[in-house]
Amino acid sequence: MGATPDWEERDGALHRHFEFADFSEAFGFMTRVALLAEARDHHPDWSNSWNKVDITLTTHAAGSAVTDNDRELAAAIDELLS
Repeated sequence: MGATPDWEERDGALHRHFEFADFSEAFGFMTRVALLAEARDHHPDWSNSWNKVDITLTTHAAGSAVTDNDRELAAAIDELLS
């Protein structure tokens, strides 16, 4: 399963930058991602600054490499935006 086109694979991880209308929209998105990630026992590295969210996905148990778990979570995150 390949990552969606909006995700960039570099430095052994998947990365994506998101921008929203405001902080509330960005924080709501992060909350929905947190619930998805927790259900999959897979937790992203991320940062937030006002309306911007940056997410990095990697599987630490696989030596910090990109695995199907990362690609599946990336696809599930993308579905939140559709």
